[in-house]
Amino acid sequence: MRASLGRWTDTRFDVAWGEVTGAVGDTVTVLPIVVAVAALTDLALGSILLGFAVFQVVWGLYYGHPMSVEPMKALAALVIAGDLSGGEYLAAGLLAGGVLLLIGQTQALGRLASYVGDPVIRGIQVGVALILLRTGVTTGLASPALAALAVLVALGTVAVGYRNAAALAVLGLGAVLAVNGAGTLTPRVPSIALLDPASLTLSRDAVGATIGQLAMTVGNAAVATSLLVSEYFDAEASPDDLSASMGVMNLLAVPLGALPMCHGSGGVAGKYAFGARTAMSNLVLGGLYLLLAVVAVDIVAAFPMAVLGVVLVLVALELGRAGIATADPLLTGVVGVVALLANVGVAFGVGIVGSHALARLRGGD
Repeated sequence: MRASLGRWTDTRFDVAWGEVTGAVGDTVTVLPIVVAVAALTDLALGSILLGFAVFQVVWGLYYGHPMSVEPMKALAALVIAGDLSGGEYLAAGLLAGGVLLLIGQTQALGRLASYVGDPVIRGIQVGVALILLRTGVTTGLASPALAALAVLVALGTVAVGYRNAAALAVLGLGAVLAVNGAGTLTPRVPSIALLDPASLTLSRDAVGATIGQLAMTVGNAAVATSLLVSEYFDAEASPDDLSASMGVMNLLAVPLGALPMCHGSGGVAGKYAFGARTAMSNLVLGGLYLLLAVVAVDIVAAFPMAVLGVVLVLVALELGRAGIATADPLLTGVVGVVALLANVGVAFGVGIVGSHALARLRGGD
């Protein structure tokens, strides 16, 4: 990572309503997954939100323009589905952080991205979407009537023209029901505890999940994010710099109780679509996450599982929609199905072998 004086002096912090709404736009890709992880694992919501609060501010100041901070979706989907234990999840986050830092510092991302290929990345996205979809449907069936109400809220949100906010609207319904069920909320400052290394589990599943996550990260969190930053804000954030900053973020945050995190084109697009134009949106969102970390723990503890299931289905549909935008539907579909039936690490290997085999076959035609 190389900070420059120009980057700092060019930073603008506009006080405008668009910066507030832009901050909310980024939560569309974050809060549904954060709530699911907190509700379905033993990870502490306060620490998770505190991590997002800190790094929203850090990367807003560092990059000098709106920058996303999102959960690593492949890893999050696997721990939500129960395919990874908490120890495997955190170990995978640390491993991914180390690899991303190394890639960024050695300027190797361009070579890696060209080797993996977009259809393989899209296939991993489809596979993660299918895993989330399966988990969401199973969770929603816990209370079909409540799930149906959540579906109506989602459809209503789409009908009035806010498709991207459907998951957030259903999350709001769940929060209202949870507040009603939780009774009096007790604000509390999140505790920070250093991760016990003995709790980490570096298993074959953790390594495979890391490989699948890195495939998504290369395409979505580094290359695509760099392109959007240039297009939207006329600014520079190279894929290698983004890789290095994601590496640093995970190596610092995961040991303190935060989730494995990344940048992402979806978060940048969300910020921009909802009005963000300067780094002020990151500062606003950091403050919002800090507030939620203090007051929202009781809400998540009472969050209705059936509503959470619908949230996961909506997240899965959005991720799957991005995944099927592929130049090779056959390869992408095979990778996605293998990820669902086996695991994302195996799917990545199948995708790499398949892409090169298809390239040779097509080259010989």
